[in-house]
Amino acid sequence: MAFSSRISGFYKLSRVEKLAKVQELVGLTDDEVATIERGYGTLDELAYIAENVIGCIGIPLGIATNFLINGKDYLIPMASEEPSVVAACSNGARFVRMSGGFSTSSTEPIMEGQIQVVGVADPKRARIAVLDHEDELIKLANTQDPILVEATGGAQGIIVRIVEGFTGTMLIVHLRVNVGEAMGANAVNRMAEHIAPRIEELTGGRVYLRVIDNSCRLRLARAQAIVKKDVLGSEHVVDGIVYGYDCAYNDPHRAVGHNKGTMNGVTAVVLATGNDTRAMESAFHAHAALSGQYRALPVWEKNAAGDLSCSIEIPAPVGLLGGATKAHSVARLAVKILGVKTTRELGEILAAVALAQKLAAERALADEGLEHGHTKSRARVVAVEAGAKADDVGEIAHIMIEEGAVRADRAKELVAERRK
Repeated sequence: MAFSSRISGFYKLSRVEKLAKVQELVGLTDDEVATIERGYGTLDELAYIAENVIGCIGIPLGIATNFLINGKDYLIPMASEEPSVVAACSNGARFVRMSGGFSTSSTEPIMEGQIQVVGVADPKRARIAVLDHEDELIKLANTQDPILVEATGGAQGIIVRIVEGFTGTMLIVHLRVNVGEAMGANAVNRMAEHIAPRIEELTGGRVYLRVIDNSCRLRLARAQAIVKKDVLGSEHVVDGIVYGYDCAYNDPHRAVGHNKGTMNGVTAVVLATGNDTRAMESAFHAHAALSGQYRALPVWEKNAAGDLSCSIEIPAPVGLLGGATKAHSVARLAVKILGVKTTRELGEILAAVALAQKLAAERALADEGLEHGHTKSRARVVAVEAGAKADDVGEIAHIMIEEGAVRADRAKELVAERRK
């Protein structure tokens, strides 16, 4: 279903009106709307996903608008408890949309399993022995998942590294698997465990670890865009963003905050779709340290016209099959709202979200500062923390913003006045 994600005044609608608009655009049923409002299907459903379940904790589910990616519009479900994340992401996407939208690309969904071999008498000879039997090992691995093999080819290659550790020299065998529309951890782990005994025979060593490689160095998604200087405000703002990037790329202290801000958006989409936030975050930060120094991943440059050129490359260990993505009712609906059909498309959306999220923050840092944009969202939170009831939250927040006094003490005073 084609639609425009540029929804004028979406943020002004009530919660119910926002949900109704999303229902209209993507074709949700009334039952699906009720599920989103509840936040899950049933508690029994959640008990199948995790252990010792006694209830659930609600995380706000919002919709980021304005996304135009490869000429297609997307509504982006985001699960986040942090104020202003969804608004900032929508705003960043709006800047890009006004300049033509995002262009994205990705690699094949290749994941690797690691098999650690210790106690090898001649590591170099053992390495050659494993590589000489690559075809045999791949066939053996592929006996574990015939459906995956039929869909993608399954296991496709083996790489062997020699690593010096404090316990001695280790052989690390990497099994490369095209995992298709899955995140792939279970399939890769099964394959790694199955070929481990044969690797012991070939190397004369002993296998300990046989587990997925979460660095995800082969499964990558990329996004890029040109944002007009006039859209951002001026060439001065472009210069400020580039100066900020210079600091974030070369100073690890700033790189941490820079990448955290980027992940505000990425993690929110990963969580909304029932994917593994820890796998995404660890791979992202490992990718940021590939050079040997932890650096900012979003790239900001000024082109000859004085406009902002932005790009990013991130790992994308996400899936559309299995786990909470299929077992959690709201996660399934988040995928439906996105309208994605492949993990590569989902990964590319994550890359675009990463750029949009950080673009909004960098523009604010280069211009009016972050607090200006955070104040409205933070005022509501401060009002709630002070004990404001639902009907009073908006008005108390408005008063504090008008006074320039978004503080806990002022919120408590206003709450007390209301109660009197």
